[in-house]
Formats: sequence, structure tokens, C-alpha cells
Amino acid sequence: MGLKALDLERDELEGLIYEKRDHVAYVTLNNPERGNAVSPMMHRGLKAIWDDVRDDPSIRVAIVTGAGERHFCTGADVGRVAAEGKLDSGGGPLDQEVFWTPRNNGVWKPTICAINGLVAGAGLHFVGECDINVAADHAAFTDPHVNVAIVSSIDSINLVRRIPLGSVARLALCGRSYRMPVERAYQIGLVDEVVPLSELMAKADEIAAQICEGSPHAVSLSLQCMWNALEQGRSTAQEYGWALARFHRSHPDAAEGPPAFAEKRPPQWVDGA
Repeated sequence: MGLKALDLERDELEGLIYEKRDHVAYVTLNNPERGNAVSPMMHRGLKAIWDDVRDDPSIRVAIVTGAGERHFCTGADVGRVAAEGKLDSGGGPLDQEVFWTPRNNGVWKPTICAINGLVAGAGLHFVGECDINVAADHAAFTDPHVNVAIVSSIDSINLVRRIPLGSVARLALCGRSYRMPVERAYQIGLVDEVVPLSELMAKADEIAAQICEGSPHAVSLSLQCMWNALEQGRSTAQEYGWALARFHRSHPDAAEGPPAFAEKRPPQWVDGA
């Protein structure tokens, strides 16, 4: 099932490919002639896609990647900004304007970022908010916001929770003069695994399949525990995590897991997180 399943006009899906198979949603930024930059139309399409990922009980994992071999995502379409003389967003509240990524849309299903090339500017939204990042061995990262007089805000805030402050500062403040190579991104934990480009999607699929083996409900709550720990102090985060663990005990998956393990059979999980 692809984009035609969504209640959108065809032009609203321009620059995106959306497919679903075997409990996995595949989101491809498909604007390679412009470095997979995200246009306003694609922004609206991404919101619709993430809403569908969130609401479709059969989907357990999502994979985000870019079309082609050069660019994962070069951020917002700055050429369009220059032509129109203004940004398409930035004047209103965050929760009414930014819908690029799963967390922006209330998605608590694991998301894997399959980084197939250069990540620039707001393309770092995806890298900062996806749960697991796998990169091709030629990938690189740069943040040219300040070079076009735009504040590196959401990108840097997300990254500083994953990697050292100095690394984020070098990206954000040196702008296009600095490209972080994938080897360095792996060293500091921005990227979790590096593979040849030809193996990128197979590795993402492998990780997705491993996640799909677990209870969707337990996976989602585990994910919420992790992200909440980034927001809260240790004691508060532990209390929240324990509350979620207790909540899960009444879910059908909690009753299915132990006997399935003991009987050495595949568990029959309930779809939906």
C-alpha cells in the first residue's frame, strides 16, 4: 500500500514515496534533483504520512531514506526561499508549523533513518529525531543555517541531546565550512552503524525485522521511556518508566509473551501500539 491510500490530492504527494509492507512503513524523500530538499508541499505530505504511520495499527516500524546516491536531505528548499523572499514557516508556534519527523507528529513507533548521502541543514531534523541511524559509508553532515542567516534551532537542540556540545557547535557555528565525515559521526554516536551504500536498505530492513519480533505495545512504551529520560531527571524518568511498565501488564501481549517463549513458538502480538 502506498500514497494512494492517503486522503490527499496527487500534487500534495509530490516529492515523496510512501510504501508499507510486512509491518514496516517506508518513507522516501524523492526530490533528488534538488538534493531531496523539502518543499512546503512535501512538508504537508510528510504530516499526512506520519499521521498514517501513527494511526495504522499494522505498522510497527518506519524507515526514512532519500532517493539517489548523493543526498539524504539538504533541508528546506532554500532556492524557493530566495525566490519568494521569505520562509514558508517560522512565524507561528512549533506544534502548528513543524511536522517533518515522527516525534513532531506524536508517532511513538521506532523510526530508522537510512542515510544514503549528504545531510544538510534541516535534514538534521530526521537524524536528530529518528531512533536508530544507519549511514552509507560516503555520508556526511553539515549545517549551513547561519550562512543564510537562519538560526540553527530545532536541529541543534535535538543533536545536543545525542552528541557532545562541541560537535554540535562546530556544525552549527562553522556552517558550510565544515562537513562532519561519517566516521566521526559514528565515533560520537550520531550514527549507529556504517555500511556500504549497496547494503544500506538491507541493514535498515534487518533492524526493522528485529524490532518487529517484539511486542508492538512494549516496544512503543520502551521508546517513550527512553525519550522521556532525555527530558526528565533520573528519578522522575524512573517513576514514569515504572508507571508505563505497570500499565503494560494489563495488555494482552504481556500475557502472550511468557507462554510463547516457554512453548518455543512465535508470539501472536496484538497490532497497534
